Amino acid sequence: MKKILITGSSGFIGGFLIQEALGLNFEVYAGIRSTSSKRYLQDGRINFVTLDFSNPQKLQSQLVEFKKEKGKFDYIVHNAGTTKAKDDQEYYLVNCQYTKNFVEALQEAGMVPGKFIYISSLAAYGPGNETDFEPIRNKHIPHPVTAYGRSKLESEKYLISLTNFPFVILRPTVVYGPRDKNLLMVFKMINNHFEVFLGSSEQRLTFVYVKDLARAVYSAIQSKIINQGYFVTDGNNYRIKTFTHLIKRNLGKRTLSLRLPIPLVKLAAFLMEKIYGFSGEVPAFNREKVNELTALNWTCETQPFYRDMKFKAQYDLDKGVAETIDWYKQEKWL
Repeated sequence: MKKILITGSSGFIGGFLIQEALGLNFEVYAGIRSTSSKRYLQDGRINFVTLDFSNPQKLQSQLVEFKKEKGKFDYIVHNAGTTKAKDDQEYYLVNCQYTKNFVEALQEAGMVPGKFIYISSLAAYGPGNETDFEPIRNKHIPHPVTAYGRSKLESEKYLISLTNFPFVILRPTVVYGPRDKNLLMVFKMINNHFEVFLGSSEQRLTFVYVKDLARAVYSAIQSKIINQGYFVTDGNNYRIKTFTHLIKRNLGKRTLSLRLPIPLVKLAAFLMEKIYGFSGEVPAFNREKVNELTALNWTCETQPFYRDMKFKAQYDLDKGVAETIDWYKQEKWL
């Protein structure tokens, strides 16, 4: 039985990566922090590993000890990271420096896996051209518009600089599905009869349902391809109005449509940061996020991944939204 380590296992995407690995009969190791929630990690087949990415020496010792007891990991999915941080330095530390610490510790401990899947983001490339709406492609020069995106791009550059390290970089687009809290506010607003657009309602997006993303990761693991990067979507491009329409239809709601001017959106984000700042937290809606939410072109090429990995998404946006709403209702999130 092949051993797989999945970091960031307690998060939204991580839980589904764990479920998919169990279904494929891997010997599953969930990389977590000592403070991580195990709410969606209740399967008795899951083995837990605590790794301290902030302390290179301790991290190396943890890996050496694991190797003595269990041997090497056949595969690693590095999904740990943060999408919310107080400043640029924190994004860089968690998303980039911790990735470097991890890779170097693996090398020093003689624990380089057969394949290392790095979960990056479309944000690492930034939005596409807003004149001709050409999809974002691997050949394009990245220009991330957030510190989050820049930190992910730096991690990608680091991996690409390595020799004899078998990685695959996956850049998911908008990931949604059960347990997701980032898009929950959109579903809630529509459930309360409000349809809000930030700036233009002509924004074009790409999505990937969380279960399809998990399948995509294992398609990459099982392929023979290494040292490549790919965008991962459901294969379709959508207008933001299509997304909100599908939510309205599945909820059976009529809405009042509001289009907020970008200066007002930025002011609201600033105020949210100040309010949350008193508790030391960072709101999901912040000035960083506004740069992404107001960009018009988040379409990207998907064919290379589908071709090279022989992959096909099982969920389009219509099917995924319906299943997400069913879960939200079942859990009384809506």
